[in-house]
Amino acid sequence: MRVGHSENEPYRTATGLQDSKSRFLKAMRVYLATTCIIAGSLLAAGCATKTYVRNTTAPIQAKVDQVGTQTTQNTQQIEDTKSQLKAVDEKAQSGINAAQERAAAADQHATAADQHANLADQHAMDAMNQAKEAGNMADANSKDLNKLRDVVANIDDYKIQTSASVPFAFDRSTLSASAKQDLDNLASGLSADKRFVIAVEGYTDATGDRAYNEALSRKRADAVVTYLVAKHDVPIYRIHMIGLGQEKPVDEGKDRAARAKNRRVEVKVFTADVDSGTPTAAATRQDQ
Repeated sequence: MRVGHSENEPYRTATGLQDSKSRFLKAMRVYLATTCIIAGSLLAAGCATKTYVRNTTAPIQAKVDQVGTQTTQNTQQIEDTKSQLKAVDEKAQSGINAAQERAAAADQHATAADQHANLADQHAMDAMNQAKEAGNMADANSKDLNKLRDVVANIDDYKIQTSASVPFAFDRSTLSASAKQDLDNLASGLSADKRFVIAVEGYTDATGDRAYNEALSRKRADAVVTYLVAKHDVPIYRIHMIGLGQEKPVDEGKDRAARAKNRRVEVKVFTADVDSGTPTAAATRQDQ
């Protein structure tokens, strides 16, 4: 028997193909139906999910919106509160600054009051010191007054003992040799006296300025006093000196001789050691 295809094999083959095609088509229809069912289920499920989500999220969104609105209101309230706090803080700071200024002004017033009090104390102390000094001066003046009273009480006891008129050259205040001789003669009799005073009066002629002549007359008197103190050891406290310028001229004439007589220093010795006596005038010499 020959192995191979039979004569019915083509028929069986075609029949098998048709059966396979039928099964495939049937399977496809089932698949498509299943797919449609699944798609429809998914579509229905999707619509249901959207509705569910929409129904579920709507209250949440409303709550979120409410919370947002409340948050906005709270934020505005916070800003308003901050503004109010800032205004209150500024007012408080202004009050603090004003209080500090008033305190500083009060301190300044207190310091000024202390200074015034110290100044018043100083013035009071100065017044006390001045009063004390015035008291001391009053005591000293009282003592001097008592001394002066003693002098005045004894002044009548002093009598002029001797005198000399010392001449000077024109516009000069230096002693000439003859003037020194006159002063030597006058001072020779002073050693025996215990109580004496010497009056030295300087003069000029009427030539020139009055103020200049007064100064010149004091220079001439000072030259005489210096000579008596330095040469004859006459105590300075016993000498009283004055410059009288062109006052008290001894000669009213306007000529040269009259002017020469007026350029002089008169020296007078007063003593209380003699009861009486006639003043002795020293020789008077004039420089021409």
